[in-house]
Amino acid sequence: MSAATFGYCEKCKKVHQLTSGNSVHGCRELIDSFINAPTASLVSSRHKALSPFALSELFSPSGGKMFGILECLCPDGSTTFIKAFSGQLNGIWEVDGWAPPLFDVKQFEHISYDTEKEIKALGRKIDRCAKNSGEWLILRKIRRTLSQNLMHEIHGLYRLTNFNKETVTLAEAYTGDGGIPTGTGDCCAPKLLNHAARNNLKPLGIKEFYWGKENKSKTRQHGTYYSSCSEKCQPILGFLLCGLQ
Repeated sequence: MSAATFGYCEKCKKVHQLTSGNSVHGCRELIDSFINAPTASLVSSRHKALSPFALSELFSPSGGKMFGILECLCPDGSTTFIKAFSGQLNGIWEVDGWAPPLFDVKQFEHISYDTEKEIKALGRKIDRCAKNSGEWLILRKIRRTLSQNLMHEIHGLYRLTNFNKETVTLAEAYTGDGGIPTGTGDCCAPKLLNHAARNNLKPLGIKEFYWGKENKSKTRQHGTYYSSCSEKCQPILGFLLCGLQ
């Protein structure tokens, strides 16, 4: 059986991997719930407020989303499925019953709020300037620098835990070439594995599928299963899977 998720581990100098196992059954159950309940109520882990989430929004021009299921062995010998969504769901990072992000959301919001407002204000100024004018170029440079600095700060919030109970930053876990891409650590597989490692759950299999309108690059199709992505996930999955075997 081919690996559903894998990555190179710098510490072990080898590739760690995990097959799909029986996790496809959990995916089918989740898909059935999507089909039978087109509008779901989500509960924010932080605010405990109900938020209506229409699955039909995933078929809007903004596109769909990846969802994932991890089959795990519990300490008592029973098995369970845990689930995750990529990025945010209905603008929310933490939703009860789903694997959480790899960072503290309060800290994330604290460092992001003011800078994002400034970046948006710069965007409005840029739109009012003549393209390629001196002011246009200067404002674009300022906005780019602000965005890069903010992303560096945000990446510093991420904490990844593997099955050796080792916890490192995103930069320490990342094995890819060049800078860390935006969104690294926000996909389903990293969320699922990190959550399992922190809760003494042993992964048995993982499966991810895409739900909604195809993405702009047409690399993701509705209802199709995919392995973990090579750009953002594989460079950190080697660390996250370490200790599992």
